[in-house]
Amino acid sequence: MPIPSVFEELPPVLQALIAGLFTWGLTALGASLVFFLREVPRKLFDALLGFSGGVMLAASYWSLLAPAIEISAHGSLPKWIPPAVGFALGGFFLWMLDCVLPHLHIGLPIEQAEGPPTTWHRAILLVSAITLHNIPEGLAVGVSFGGAVAGLTSTGLASAVLLAVGIGIQNFPEGMAVAMPLRGEGVSRWKCFWYGQLSAVVEPVAAVVGAAAVVFAAPMLPYALSFAAGAMVYVVVEELIPESQSAGNVNLSTLSLMGGFLVMMSLDVALG
Repeated sequence: MPIPSVFEELPPVLQALIAGLFTWGLTALGASLVFFLREVPRKLFDALLGFSGGVMLAASYWSLLAPAIEISAHGSLPKWIPPAVGFALGGFFLWMLDCVLPHLHIGLPIEQAEGPPTTWHRAILLVSAITLHNIPEGLAVGVSFGGAVAGLTSTGLASAVLLAVGIGIQNFPEGMAVAMPLRGEGVSRWKCFWYGQLSAVVEPVAAVVGAAAVVFAAPMLPYALSFAAGAMVYVVVEELIPESQSAGNVNLSTLSLMGGFLVMMSLDVALG
């Protein structure tokens, strides 16, 4: 996958920041649909959620776990231990956030908000829920760019760029997922857009943190890659899949998930 030479010469942390801004930008683009549409057909929405889940699952393996296993093979521990430890910690981290951060899943009444009791408005609770998605996505982008300094093919710059592109694509419906329900409740278009893009502001920050952590502590790379993978799988299984099927469009969302998985797998194998 050809990468502009100017981008290749940048420090990994700056590359991660640019990639994080790109993924945030596509979230904002999805939220901007609120200026043109009042609502999105539920079947289309569920298909997009399923597609997002498939992209994240494929990226979790080909862009994160597989490189983590390859790097671990050169270490002193059995090669399965660092990926297993990192993966478990990533899932545990998201579970802890899920418990302590008030949030509301898309399409549910505010009475079914999760986490500690709060007086937050519905919009903030929706942003909080999508932000839970974006933390592991930002970390995944960051550790991938940080891992490019390791010089391994599977963690090279092209693979990191491809991961950022894949996450950016699946961020598009996430911005829409926040903005559109609020618009349906009569919130102004500008406020809907603001809340929609706000959910991804954490991604550039998480990307920089992930890249910096790997650059300054290279031995933690396999743990960091698999940590991001575990966190992403947790989000897909705990939130994206149930939400995509909550309206009864089970077959559609399942086929869409497989389509997203196929697209990301094919891109990573062919171009990564």
